[in-house]
Amino acid sequence: MIRVLIGFVLSLLLAAALMPFVIRLADRLKAKQPILHYVKSHSVKSGTPTMGGMGIIAAAALPFAVLLRGESSAAIVCLIVTAGYGIVGFTDDFIKVHFRHNEGLSARWKLALQFVIACLISAYAFFGTSAGGRIYIPFVNTAVDLSYFALAYYVFVFLAFTNSVNLTDGLDGLAGSVTAVFLTVFALLMLIVCAFEPTDGQVNELLLMSCFCGALCGFLCFNRYPARIFMGDTGSLALGGLLASLSVLTGLSLSAAIIGIMYVASSVSVIVQVAWFKLTGKRVFLMAPLHHHFEQKGVHENHIVAGYTAATAVAGASVILLSVIFTV
Repeated sequence: MIRVLIGFVLSLLLAAALMPFVIRLADRLKAKQPILHYVKSHSVKSGTPTMGGMGIIAAAALPFAVLLRGESSAAIVCLIVTAGYGIVGFTDDFIKVHFRHNEGLSARWKLALQFVIACLISAYAFFGTSAGGRIYIPFVNTAVDLSYFALAYYVFVFLAFTNSVNLTDGLDGLAGSVTAVFLTVFALLMLIVCAFEPTDGQVNELLLMSCFCGALCGFLCFNRYPARIFMGDTGSLALGGLLASLSVLTGLSLSAAIIGIMYVASSVSVIVQVAWFKLTGKRVFLMAPLHHHFEQKGVHENHIVAGYTAATAVAGASVILLSVIFTV
């Protein structure tokens, strides 16, 4: 388990060392974030370097590769899927910065590429692992077998996670802070489920989580308000793919939805906003996703980030506490 702690420290230090170079590279390549015109309070952010997700992935992947030991297929698959979604995000970011607009890939193409990756990893999870279609019920450490329905459910988990993390990435430090807390709580939950006796494969999954958590902490040194660099879709889609992979391959996707309550809030706020506007022509929120609604209400983004992070920590602590109570 000492490798898990070493992975966190090395990834944090590597991310902190890499980000200045990533910022300079983004400046040189003119990879700067265009800002949507209707987010008026963000006009000062226009031109901030983006695609910092490349640094996050590199800072996590290198220590992970060095510290990897024993059975590692699931952890490696998680990293490959993370990189796959990162490539989709990189393509989206490249189109944005190259053509100087904030649209990027069309929604249809982005969803199609995400769907293809989701289908591939879902098939692997169902046919290529011992878990098959089993998922754990939150708190009670009891598994149910979804049989072939698991394939559709896994694809849904991937699409939900990747798009929800992407929607949450709208304020300085928001997605990074929430995801770092999520990974910490999820690692603790995984230890509880395996009764603090993880197999080699589970240790490597914990190592992957700790490396990405460390990389995010290093990244946040440059992404906290006022941000010197954004992670872009390169980072947010990659992180969504990572969380979805871990959730599906560990069978803890239902608990992950509770821990990731603020990701859920981001997606639900957009769905409600769009649906209600189409039905009535009126808006439920001043702006969606939800964090922009709070901005429009005059809440400073630092306070929003703190609130989202705290809510994730509380949700995670509740899952951990109830899991301990019901499994003792």
